[in-house]
Amino acid sequence: MSKLEQIEKSVAELSPEELKAFAAWFEALQADIWDRQIETDAKAGRLDKFAEQALADHRAGRTRSL
Repeated sequence: MSKLEQIEKSVAELSPEELKAFAAWFEALQADIWDRQIETDAKAGRLDKFAEQALADHRAGRTRSL
């Protein structure tokens, strides 16, 4: 049995309360991983072209106030 299969089996056996707690933990984990990736990409300049395009669109009047 693979590690993933073991995890799937264990998760399937959780009580409703445990599953709720696990889901909250996993969601927080995914958010943290996403945040770290965005920070890494920003520091590496991978988002610069998007920022430049957004600023150009704003200067050209192609944006609106929220």
